[in-house]
Amino acid sequence: MADFKYDIVEEIGVLCENTKGWTKELNVISWNGSKPKYDLRDWAPNHEKMGKGITLSDDEIQSLKEILNKL
Repeated sequence: MADFKYDIVEEIGVLCENTKGWTKELNVISWNGSKPKYDLRDWAPNHEKMGKGITLSDDEIQSLKEILNKL
């Protein structure tokens, strides 16, 4: 697997924490120096490991917000 770099530009919030200390977080992350995107995934304490997640553009996060507002 190729190396990749990430920079957590903004920590927006933690949705939950499991019994092992991992947290599900919404952050803004720049992957490999690209334009930062919204990112939702599980993180180990101190962000030393990450689980699978999704990244969303500005337009996609706005669409998600509109959908969630309808709930």
